[in-house]
Amino acid sequence: MDEVLKNRIVIILAVLSAVFFFGTLSSCSSAIRQKAAREKEMAARLALEEKTSKYAQEKSALEEKAKSKENQAQELKESLETVKKDLVQAQLVNQSLKEELQKVAKLKETLEEELKQALSDGKKARK
Repeated sequence: MDEVLKNRIVIILAVLSAVFFFGTLSSCSSAIRQKAAREKEMAARLALEEKTSKYAQEKSALEEKAKSKENQAQELKESLETVKKDLVQAQLVNQSLKEELQKVAKLKETLEEELKQALSDGKKARK
């Protein structure tokens, strides 16, 4: 009976060893799968971070361009306003010069008339 008991214990221990062995193998394969999944997830995260970083850089570059264009547009507006003011000022000067020219022309005509009158009076006075 001692021998049968020993055989049963050996069989039970062998079965338990096999169960534990297969449990260990199952645990190892599960750990390997989880590690592979984690590595895939990390690779995907890194790729997403790189894309996000790239898009953020492109966005900032585009914003800088837009600001530059806005500044340029503002400078052009200011330049346009200055040119408009100068044009209005030039038009006013031109208008005043025209008025002066008209006054001088009237004065010239008046002087010519007076000169003609004086010449005709001078001829009459000589006769």
